[in-house]
Amino acid sequence: MTAMTKVKRLATAASFAAALLVGGVTYASAEEVTLTMAVPDWPPTRIMKKFFDEQYKPKSGNTVKLDVDFIPWPDFYTRVNASLTSGEKKYNFIVSDSQWLGAFVEGGYFRKINDLIDADPELKAAMESMHPAVLNAYSTYPNSTPNYYGFPQFPDVLVTYGRKDVLCNDDEQAAFKAKYNEKLPCTGEEIDAMDWNTFEHVGEFFQRKKGDKLAGQVLDDDFYGIAYQAGKGYDFSTSSVHTFVWEHGGGIWDETKAPTGHAEGVVNSPKSIEGMEHFLKLLKYMPPVVKTGTMDIFVSDQLFREGKVAMNIDWIGLGEASLDPKTSKVADKLVFGLAPGLRGPDGKVNRTSQIGGQPFVLTTWTTPEQIKEAVGFVKWWLSPDIQHQFAAAGGQSAIKSVYSDPKYVTYRPWDRAWANSLDWQKDMWHVPQFFELLTQQQDQYDLAITGKQDAKTTLDNIAKFQEDLLKNAGLIQ
Repeated sequence: MTAMTKVKRLATAASFAAALLVGGVTYASAEEVTLTMAVPDWPPTRIMKKFFDEQYKPKSGNTVKLDVDFIPWPDFYTRVNASLTSGEKKYNFIVSDSQWLGAFVEGGYFRKINDLIDADPELKAAMESMHPAVLNAYSTYPNSTPNYYGFPQFPDVLVTYGRKDVLCNDDEQAAFKAKYNEKLPCTGEEIDAMDWNTFEHVGEFFQRKKGDKLAGQVLDDDFYGIAYQAGKGYDFSTSSVHTFVWEHGGGIWDETKAPTGHAEGVVNSPKSIEGMEHFLKLLKYMPPVVKTGTMDIFVSDQLFREGKVAMNIDWIGLGEASLDPKTSKVADKLVFGLAPGLRGPDGKVNRTSQIGGQPFVLTTWTTPEQIKEAVGFVKWWLSPDIQHQFAAAGGQSAIKSVYSDPKYVTYRPWDRAWANSLDWQKDMWHVPQFFELLTQQQDQYDLAITGKQDAKTTLDNIAKFQEDLLKNAGLIQ
């Protein structure tokens, strides 16, 4: 595979030697332009490539090829980072994780796109139609400033996956009511109203051993009530812990407050510790693999699809496999709702969650011809028709006119929870030091998840590391 391949077609191709007529517009010549893209290997990027191959016709009249390098999620950052920093200039178009923006902008690898947006009213309208939580997370650096680097590719949030056959069973409903004096959530609307307390009850209630009964059937394996990512790899436990810290009123280091915002006193504040302790409290109701620090989003998803868990909280991007009877034993038993939140003294549920999803970014060595074709592709991808098709195939859209269309919720059973989740999404840091912040934090969280360290020690260690790192980097005083 070559870097940034752009090959002019030879004049021997008679059809390209002369003027070309495309869509009523005459072009003096046509070129072959290849966009070489690094992407995480999962359904949203597989769908994108399929759509491109089947449908995309560039308005330029050029022949545009999308050469996609599908990279497994656990290796995604390290592979892209190695490529960018090695100087090989292999990729000119990347589906980047949002938190990479600062590191790769400051490194000189990601191209600012304000000029492209300002020069193209159609592209500008598409960007302005994005939900602000998605636009800030996927596009801006410094965070929440009008400096744009990414076009949203796939927006994502955490939702609750549930098993109707278990949750709606009359006997289980009656036993749950008798034990906790509350309704066992069964419908999507009831899951929407679920707080962490009820989620914990579901976890405790459905802990069953091989030979016990579940919904009237004798179990041939152990069964568990709940699952939620708690893995040491990449950002898996971070995505869970941040949610609890924010909902309890704690915080992570806030880059928008640099240089006066600090990590110490925030990351390890009493409210942050309370949030992490709450998260750790739930682990005992999850499958025992969680105590090994390896229950990432793929493991919890697999356990759910194997029928071993009543409820799982996971990204929408993994949902397609749960609906497919070839990959899911519970494909015909599913119900979806919002991720739980923390109910306050006033009875209201506070939901604040780590946002998922990714933007497209251009690298700084992308040629003008490639930029032109990449922008054309992005505009096509963000067009309402393709966004509807993407959602209907299992993706999501952050464009308001698309996700607010009444037919949107008919595409997939989790879509009813999508738009209602957007308002309470937050992202982690976009600063160049994010990977150091993340990996040390992941190591510390793992010590707590595996029972080697308490929440206070964990957050004290993280806060000190982050304070020192950020001071040395000049980001805080």
